[in-house]
This record gives sequence, C-alpha cells and structure tokens, in this order.
Amino acid sequence: MRLLTFWAVLFLPYLAASAEKKSAALSRVPPDGIAIPAEQRAALISKVAKVAEDVSLLKNKLPNESKLSAFAPDVQIFHKAVDWALRENEFYRSNEFGLARQLLNQGSERAQALMAGKAPWITATGLVVRAYTSIIDGSIQPYGLVVPPNFQPDSTHRYRLDVWLHGRDNNLTELKFIADRLRSLGEFTPPDTIVLHPYGRYCNAFKFAGEMDVIEAIEHVKQNYPIDENRIAIRGFSMGGAGTWHLAAHYGGYWTAAAPGAGFAETALYTRALIKEPFPPSYEQTLWHLYDATDYAANLFNCGVIAYSGELDPQKQAADMMAKALQSEGLSLRHLIGPGVQHKYEPGTKKELARQFDELMERGAEKVPRRVRLTTFTLRYNQQKWLRVDALEKHWERARIDGELAGTDSVDLKTANIAALTLDFAGNPFGSKAVRATVDGQNVELKNSGTPNVWQAHLVKESGIWKAGQATGLRKEHALQGPIDDAFMEPFLFVRPTQKAMNTAIDTWTTAELKKALTEWRLQFRGDARVKDDAEVNETDLANYNLVLWGDTSSNKILARIADKLPISWSAQEIRVGSKTFQSTKHIPVLIYPNPLNPKRYIVLNSGFTFAEFGAASNAQQTPKLPDYAIIDMGVPAAKRLGSGIALAGFFDEHWKLRD
Repeated sequence: MRLLTFWAVLFLPYLAASAEKKSAALSRVPPDGIAIPAEQRAALISKVAKVAEDVSLLKNKLPNESKLSAFAPDVQIFHKAVDWALRENEFYRSNEFGLARQLLNQGSERAQALMAGKAPWITATGLVVRAYTSIIDGSIQPYGLVVPPNFQPDSTHRYRLDVWLHGRDNNLTELKFIADRLRSLGEFTPPDTIVLHPYGRYCNAFKFAGEMDVIEAIEHVKQNYPIDENRIAIRGFSMGGAGTWHLAAHYGGYWTAAAPGAGFAETALYTRALIKEPFPPSYEQTLWHLYDATDYAANLFNCGVIAYSGELDPQKQAADMMAKALQSEGLSLRHLIGPGVQHKYEPGTKKELARQFDELMERGAEKVPRRVRLTTFTLRYNQQKWLRVDALEKHWERARIDGELAGTDSVDLKTANIAALTLDFAGNPFGSKAVRATVDGQNVELKNSGTPNVWQAHLVKESGIWKAGQATGLRKEHALQGPIDDAFMEPFLFVRPTQKAMNTAIDTWTTAELKKALTEWRLQFRGDARVKDDAEVNETDLANYNLVLWGDTSSNKILARIADKLPISWSAQEIRVGSKTFQSTKHIPVLIYPNPLNPKRYIVLNSGFTFAEFGAASNAQQTPKLPDYAIIDMGVPAAKRLGSGIALAGFFDEHWKLRD
C-alpha cells in the first residue's frame, strides 16, 4: 500500500475530487444534456402544461390566507423540476424521461389532494420531498426529508434534526435531486431523527444563496415539524463536507454537533492559488476570509466536531488544516480515519463515527453556555450563542470576543477589533437585575433593554472607552457590510434602465451583462431573479429589496435620483473615485453601497454575482472576485476581465467612505 507524501496531501487534493476536476472543462453548469426524442418531448410538454394548469387552479382555489396555501410549493416543485429540465436541456440519461413522468404524476396527485382540502405528505414518514418559497428571489426550492417511522405530528415529542449536505454532481438538477430524495435514505438515518437534505441551490458548496438555502430549509422544517432546538446537527461528505466545515465554523453556536467528511476548508493551499504567478489580486485574497473555515475555527468552541477522512484521500488535507487551526486556538479535533480507503467512507469507521456522533447528539446543546467564543472577519458572521458583534473597527482583519458568565449578575468580556456588541440572552437568566460587565478591564453597568423573556444589552466603544449604548450613523453592520456578492444573500431586485445611456458603449455593455447575470443566476442558483423597469420601482421595492441598478445616471432613473449621494461621481466625460479619474467612454463602475433611499438595504451598480465564470471550476474557486467597488474596462472580454480588465478596486471603510 503506497501512502501519499506530505506534499501530495498538501498541494494535490484536487486529484481526488473527480467531479470537480471534470467540471473545469465544462462551458456551463449544469452542462447541456442529451437530445430528447420528439415524441418524448411532446408528451412531457403536455404533462407539464397539465400540472401548470393544476397549479393555477390551486392559486385560485386556495387564497393566501388559507392554511393549505402554504403547501402549494410542495406541488410547484414537481412542475419546476421537469419544466426547467425541458427548457434548459437538462436531461442527461434516457431513464430520466420516465422519472420526469413519475414526478409530474406525483405533482398532479398532490394538487388534486390539496384541492380536496388534504395534504397527506405533511404527516408521511419515510422519504418525503418538500419545498418552500425563497425570500431571496421568490423561487421554489426543494428539500428532501427522512421522517422516522415513529413520527406523530400531534405529539409533544421533539425530534433531533440532522442536516446532510450532498456532494458535487454537475447533473444535479431539481429533477435528479428530487428523484434521488424519493429513492435513497442517504448515508445516515439515526433513530428518532428527522434528516434534512437541502438542495443548496445546486452545486455551490452551500455558499451564498446555497448557504441561505440551508438556513431557509431548516426554518421551513421547524415550522412544519416538532424539532428539538437543542439537538440540531450538520454533516456531509466531499462538497458537502466543505459545506459542513464552513457552516459549522460560521454558525458554531447554532449546531449541537458537526461531522464533516473530506471536502475543503480553505482556499490558498487547496486551489494552489499562490504556487505560481499570476497570483490573485490582494483584494481577492482578502476576501478568502469570507469562507475559509480555518479562519473561524475558534467558533467551534461551542460545537462538538468529529471529522472523517479516508486514509488515502487527498482531501484529508481539509481536516489536517482544521486540526492545525483548532490547535492554534487551544482546541483539538476528533478525527476518525478510514484505513486503506480514498474518497469514501470505510464501513467500520463509518459505524464508529455514527456511534460517537449519536453520543454527542444525545447530550444536546447548552441553552446558555457559561463561556462563548466568537471570531470573525466580517459582520455577515457576527453571532455565537449570547454574543453578537454589531460593529468592527476594521473589516477583513480578525475580530474576537471571549465572553464568560462570571457570576449570577456579571459578565467578563475580552475583545479585539470590536467597536460595538450586544449581549443577547434568551430566557432572561438575570431577571430584573442590573448586570456588571467587565469589558477589556473596564466596568460597565447594564440594564435589560429587551423583553421580560429576553435579556439584552448593547455596548459601544468610543475613543477606547466602553459604555452602554449602540453605534450610530451610517456604518457597516450585519447584512450591510459588503462585498458585492453579499447583496445576493438577501432579497434583491434587478432594476432595468429605460433611457439611453451617456454613450453607446455603456448601453451595449450593461445590456449584455444584465442578460448574463440573469442567465447565470438561473443556471447556478436555480432561480429567476426579480426584474423591473426603473420607472416601475415603488416604495415597497425600496423597503424590501437590495436594488441592483443597471445602466448609468442617464439611463437608469433610480440611479439618477441617488447619483449625488454616492461616494463616486460619474459624468459623460469621467468617473471620479477619490483623486483618481477614468474615462466614461471606456470604463464603468460596479459597487455595493447602502441605498440612499433606504440605508437598511443595498444598491449594487452593474453587477451580478462576481464569480459566475468560475462556476464550472472547483467549488473552492467560488469566492468573491470583486470587493466593495471596482472600475471595469468595458473593452476587456469577461473571461479576461478579472485580470487586466480591473482598473481599480477596493473596500470602503467602516463608515462606507473611500479609504485614504
């Protein structure tokens, strides 16, 4: 048996990830499928139309206030799965034509049941497919469940919830995902446990909208099934292992335990990005701090973790890197290694993993742990248990809080790179008492500003002095901190220009980029982005959505309204960014910024998600490619844009101002 050398483990993990290796050669994801025989296509189109008619009848029969209307997505998802496969040429094997008919039949059966006032699948056990409407883009997103045979919907019993994240499969459309979820129990089915299989919006390693899909799916399950909040676990393998590493580390206080298998945990070594020039630009390397789980290892202080790797699997590198990161935080990693196997579970070790993991889950999580640790580089990930960061001194540098309940009415806090924070205790352990907080050696008396059932208090640092209070004024805050890609993790709306731009180059460029952004969102995140003409945007849109404005100050009416309130200026002759100027006939700005018409939402100029061209490569490459703002050379093709096509790029400071 030949063991891999240290250097192979460190630098060549991509060799084992055959699915990711193959994906790099694809021109698009999901790839184009096989030809559909004419009679098969005609039969499926007819059946799709019938289910679409059933969905339409449901909407008329079940008004929004009807309880049964909440189950309409459970019908719509079967229609979407086949409709999209037909529209996007996403059939990959001939047997999928029969699977498509079966899914349409099930959708039709559910529609008929709902129209009769019934929804039998919501109390079913075994394999169940459900769906929800995403707040991000209004799309219908599926998930699979394994419901234990002892499930009783009216019982007071609360069930453990295990979230399982799937591996990469470039052909994993909704059709294939649903078919798999109706015939396979998956890797682990613990007793007395509901197992949730999120779709993750296809294959993005459960990042960005894929990350939010996991969160939305969990919330949907909790609304429909009796879940024990203190026994929620996350695990997965390969790409799902990568997703488990990052979700466990970013939301460590949410999970009772995590069991990542293989995957990747950081960017630089896994992608070999710094082995050979040209290196990624410094701002892109800075943005690796968004998803590198190694940066967030301290957050696993409040989460039990058992990692698994095959002895001969190059992706063992992920667990080795996390072990080092945890060790640097004074923590250790429990790491089970399957002897003699590569990228798969070894049966004996898998059985031991299940046993140890069940032991962790049986203990449950502490509702109010005595000690909590939190580390972050961004306010997107700003909470662990009863600690929440509200403002940083500087983004993309490490921030820390170590909090400890020091008695019945006191809290000790040690911070670094924190400008404001909140103590948030569910269940109000202090009652009506004032609490003495010792923050970096300074004493502050705090009183409850929450409700009788939630003890909450805010602290802010001014001129190095901590005091009770909150950060004020325009500044970066949770879900309002950038970079550009952050806008697409919340509800967003593309705003199309209706006038002529300052020059034809801008019209040509923005028209093409808007079309590409819509196409790539549909393919890679499996939804249709909301789109409105600028003249149709109303106050409800301003209140509810991040606005993605396409065009310039002449062509887009919303952009014209806010142009003088942005940190850059844009005329027919030049774009001015601080002391730097660029020709408007050759360049265009892209940026993210609080919307001057509603500073609690973003505006984005002329950009969809920034890594669209990397969707077919390794999932580790699906990281932000642009920071808060950039000036793009419109003459450089998209494939080369992230090299020579970026004339300027940077981050705004904590108050959304240009840095000196």
